[in-house]
Amino acid sequence: MSTPAEYYRSLPPVSKIYGVACLMTTSAFYLQLYDAWNIALVYGPVFKRLQVWRLITNFFFLGPFSLPFAVRLIMIAKYGVSLERGPFDKRTADYVWMFIFGALSLLVISAVPYFWYPFLGVSLVFMIVYVWSREFPNARINIYGVVSLKGFYLPWALLALDLIFGNPIKPDILGMLAGHIYYFLTVLHPLAGGNFKFKTPLWVHRIVAYWGEGTQINSPVQSDPSAGIVFKGRGHRLGGTQRTAARDTAEQTEGNVSASSHQQQTQSNGVAFRGKSHRLNG
Repeated sequence: MSTPAEYYRSLPPVSKIYGVACLMTTSAFYLQLYDAWNIALVYGPVFKRLQVWRLITNFFFLGPFSLPFAVRLIMIAKYGVSLERGPFDKRTADYVWMFIFGALSLLVISAVPYFWYPFLGVSLVFMIVYVWSREFPNARINIYGVVSLKGFYLPWALLALDLIFGNPIKPDILGMLAGHIYYFLTVLHPLAGGNFKFKTPLWVHRIVAYWGEGTQINSPVQSDPSAGIVFKGRGHRLGGTQRTAARDTAEQTEGNVSASSHQQQTQSNGVAFRGKSHRLNG
């Protein structure tokens, strides 16, 4: 069983950074180091007082320490990590772009007064859950050890639980909407034969490459000399026995012919004519 430190080191970078940032934001709020309203998404101060940090900081506040906060953090540790190790394995830039696109989509949606919500961190987490449910639709999920269902229905089940427990469901709906937009542009539309290709921008790749320079993200994989070797021994080419035997026979025949020729040449050295001899006047 791994220790907490080993588990923390084993987490992939994007999910680990976002989860730790959310935990630190709530911890600072618990210690009364700031007022939560100063980091909330309010468009008035953003445009009138240039408090642009509100466009970013609201995504890191998942609420005060409580059971819903713990559930959101577990979602990041379970479904976010599962995405980063599964469909987004060795695609860190694409995973970062999913976060950026989700945040931008939520900011645009929240600009509509009816859909406005001050803290969109819960919506971003719910977007992760929605994308996971589409990538793993047949995975079996247990909710509180009571209900077992397929992964495709997980967002709807969590939405129903928030409704039963009296938690706000608007962030959940916004997250599902942003997740569906992302999944439609990256997976469904290309599969339907659409010409529009939604790719990760080059600047995201450059940022991730610069950030991961010298770290585990871009570090070369150590080659294992024995990797991929199932059997060690003498190799034989197919049909090699027959060809070897034929080659040996040909060499033996050639050697016999050469030896015979050499013997005949030796015996005939100095002899110009072979036949019966007669003495003159004999």
